[in-house]
Amino acid sequence: MTRRQSGHATLEYIVVGAMLAFALFVPIGGDAASPDSARSTVQIVLECFHRAYQNISYALSLPS
Repeated sequence: MTRRQSGHATLEYIVVGAMLAFALFVPIGGDAASPDSARSTVQIVLECFHRAYQNISYALSLPS
């Protein structure tokens, strides 16, 4: 009986993982920040990290 339950749990993990991958990597249409091309959620998050790192490095480079 435990073998059947573990198989069912594996199927649930596969379905949830596939839905998560779909949500993260499918381009978002109608993005107001990027009207010329659609970006995925991962691209948006990476761009935000890049912009934040640029701001931090600029602030650190200023004379005190």
